[in-house]
Amino acid sequence: MGRTNPTYRDRLDDYEQRCQPFRRALRRERQKDFDRLFERARNHAHAAGHLNATDPERAAVLSMLLAQEAELRELRERLD
Repeated sequence: MGRTNPTYRDRLDDYEQRCQPFRRALRRERQKDFDRLFERARNHAHAAGHLNATDPERAAVLSMLLAQEAELRELRERLD
């Protein structure tokens, strides 16, 4: 028997597909940044899946913010 509900990763892929018109309107260097945001969201999919959120876009944005916060912390630590 297969799953009847889409997984968080399925919903994230769907969200990314719906954002493609936005991505195409960006300049080429910003498209790479856009892609990195979704990579970061996928890197936290295990945690976001535990939210079992009715709005997976919120979990995706939270994952993206978390990844950026971690990167800022690492850069600050390197500067100190």
